[in-house]
Amino acid sequence: MPTLLVLLLVSIYGGGAWKFWAGFKRTNFSEGKVKLTVLWPLLLASSKSYRENFNRALKG
Repeated sequence: MPTLLVLLLVSIYGGGAWKFWAGFKRTNFSEGKVKLTVLWPLLLASSKSYRENFNRALKG
């Protein structure tokens, strides 16, 4: 059961990172693509501006 949970969390993390990476051009960000992609769960929870840009990146 713990293995299934880890697999689920990794797939959610990877999916969010992939979608943000692919839609980065639709955000207001101009640099820091790797850092913003790697830290997306933390930034999504803590920054309103990042949430807005993350939603822009996912729409497409």
